[in-house]
Amino acid sequence: MTDTSAALYLELLKKVLTNRIQMDTPSAWPAGPGGAQDEGEARPGAFTAHTMVSPESLDNVQHCVERALADGVPGDLIETGVWRGGICVLMRGILKAHGVEDRRVWVADSFEGVPEADDGSHPLDQEMALHNLNTVLSVPADAVRAVFKSYDLLDEQVEFLEGWFSETLPAAPIESLAVLRLDGDLYVSTMDSLSALYPKLSPGGFVIIDDYNMAPCRAAVHEYRDAHGIKEEIKAADSVGVWWRKES
Repeated sequence: MTDTSAALYLELLKKVLTNRIQMDTPSAWPAGPGGAQDEGEARPGAFTAHTMVSPESLDNVQHCVERALADGVPGDLIETGVWRGGICVLMRGILKAHGVEDRRVWVADSFEGVPEADDGSHPLDQEMALHNLNTVLSVPADAVRAVFKSYDLLDEQVEFLEGWFSETLPAAPIESLAVLRLDGDLYVSTMDSLSALYPKLSPGGFVIIDDYNMAPCRAAVHEYRDAHGIKEEIKAADSVGVWWRKES
């Protein structure tokens, strides 16, 4: 694609992913987090879309991926916690728009929702009890594959990692990463993702934390950063998410 064609394709892709074309009546969770009554970034159709995130968050993903490509940062792209797969579809679309054929998009999820918090779980995970919303958060892997197919973006550059992060991520056959996006909500999901994948993030690579506004996720981020001496500035992606760029 030409630069203009790529830009037009990606702008349209983002609008379709967030359902800003059809604007259907929202379903499943119209007034909850990311739903139609959220402040600021709310939009009709958030839960009939292929992603829950804001337009600003999609712009942030595009910025990080395109900057990594432009700067030659080695590695693949991954999201841990994908819901219907919209962010990963965007990542694959960016690679396609720029003619990149030597990187993969990793789609990591339990496809069963979030882990159930029990007496042994982190106290903040117990308090949130997010597993009670698994009827909304759980999307089967085949349904996510169908979303990729609907955009003509399911191919050999898309890899699925199915299972709980603690079981799949440490052994994942990923050599290096250029962009690491976390959307696991919980302390345990965030810590498992950072512990397994941050060491594989190339210098100059990007970390995106979707749920930084949630106390369990934020606690895991700061605990991991403090334990590993990570000092890079945390920047806002939108009203709920943040990102930083790995220096070394």
